[in-house]
Amino acid sequence: MSENTPARREPGALARRSGDAPAAPAKRISRLPGPAQGFGVTFATMFKKVTTEEYPYDPKVTKPRYHGRHVLNRHPDGLEKCVGCELCAWACPADAIYVEGGDNTEDARFSPGERYGRVYQINYLRCIFCGLCIEACPTRSLTMSNDFELADDDRQSLIFTKEQLMAPLLPGMEAPPHPMRLGDDEQDYYVRPPGQAETGAADAPVAGAQA
Repeated sequence: MSENTPARREPGALARRSGDAPAAPAKRISRLPGPAQGFGVTFATMFKKVTTEEYPYDPKVTKPRYHGRHVLNRHPDGLEKCVGCELCAWACPADAIYVEGGDNTEDARFSPGERYGRVYQINYLRCIFCGLCIEACPTRSLTMSNDFELADDDRQSLIFTKEQLMAPLLPGMEAPPHPMRLGDDEQDYYVRPPGQAETGAADAPVAGAQA
């Protein structure tokens, strides 16, 4: 093959070599001048219906799985589900969660396990509501609600403490610390027979203990 003979391009190879000049971009075929093409999107949007939300007089209805303010849940007898493992803090990409675990005792029991979340804080100035902390929680203690009204003019008030994040006490629940009501071991809280309702199993023991 002589030097003047162009190289043959194999199937699947690049169309041009590195030394060749790049191909000219294809021209857009349009009968409208350049300025009219540029304002085409603007004119098309002017005649669309404007969506107006009457917030806060008409609050927006969020989707059921909306990522809003966090909630620390309780067991049916009132004990906290959080065991202070700090996995949510490790999983947070924004370093917005701070947890300090504490040890349960027979005189002061806050959760079924050996430990509980003694200090729990979420900095909503950093939180990006990604939900990775929810996936990391092994006890399904931390979930996200539909509450999205978190704006404030005070930076300190946007650091939520454990008292602000804890779910309220429902009927039949007892404020901790108190002994375990659903069983003698923490497995009775996390491992239940199929078909045994969590709320139904808690109503009878808790009512008898409170009486």
